[in-house]
Amino acid sequence: MKKPHHKTTKEAIEDNEPELFEKVVHINRCAKVVKGGRRFSFAALVVVGDQEGNVGFGYGKAQMVPDAIRKGTDQAKKAICHVSISGDTLPHPVLGTHDGGKVMLRPARKGTGIIAGGGVRAVLEAAGVKNVLSKSLGSNNQLSVVSATLDGLLQLRTASQISEIRGETVFGPTFTDNQSQVQPSIEAKSE
Repeated sequence: MKKPHHKTTKEAIEDNEPELFEKVVHINRCAKVVKGGRRFSFAALVVVGDQEGNVGFGYGKAQMVPDAIRKGTDQAKKAICHVSISGDTLPHPVLGTHDGGKVMLRPARKGTGIIAGGGVRAVLEAAGVKNVLSKSLGSNNQLSVVSATLDGLLQLRTASQISEIRGETVFGPTFTDNQSQVQPSIEAKSE
């Protein structure tokens, strides 16, 4: 009798995607009142990213917390999209909105860190941003805040992308990666 072929752990690791950063932002408990008492269900807001400019979020609902988190993670992996970042910060300031949530994001110099809280911090960490200033201006609803942050990140354009669109050379802030690559050529011309 033939034994079924099982993948070894080495083969399973090779087939898997690269390691993703996952963070559970919020777990909401909902109670439904029925004849026998209360029935609880859970909803989990999960952010997933590769910390290299790809990020997504998912909202999973289930009767148990682990199932809700798993569903949210699966949904987040399907919803991953690419955002434009300059090195470890943002290319320019931006205001993201969604429903009642408004999130202001501003680039920051090296060593500043992520000045953000809750859902905004989770999205920025998953995207790979390391230096940024932020302020949540609207609703405190975690789903709205996460959606607004992602909306803001999707509006970003790097100096090189804008240069291609306009057909002329555009420079970003001096503390972004694009500017540091251009600096040596400017110094060489002045000598």
